[in-house]
Amino acid sequence: MQREAIRTEGAPKAIGPYEQAIRVNGFVFTAGQIALDPKTGNLVEGGIGEQTRRVMENLRAVLEAAGASLESVVKTTVFLQNMSDFAAMNEVYAEYFGNSKPARATVAVAELPRGALVEIEVCAAV
Repeated sequence: MQREAIRTEGAPKAIGPYEQAIRVNGFVFTAGQIALDPKTGNLVEGGIGEQTRRVMENLRAVLEAAGASLESVVKTTVFLQNMSDFAAMNEVYAEYFGNSKPARATVAVAELPRGALVEIEVCAAV
């Protein structure tokens, strides 16, 4: 098994002992992305819509660095600080996946890093 760490300046640097993504056996597994601006390292301003958009852009950058794309995503996990944000998150999320909808789990959590409202991780074919 050949395991390769994926790193890109197009997404925030890891804020702990992990990689932005790992590519192995024809798949890429991303770390959870929160709405950090890759240039400043700060959480983007705004609500769930703005945060979801930044998360999706971060994921797009990581996937592209791994030789994948949002169209090749097969599974996502969405973590929401508040399930009442589901509809607004889902609206932005749907813009990014269009007709290539992956399988998905969505869970509410008590808290996310840096006070984020949403975190998303994906698995994609390479």
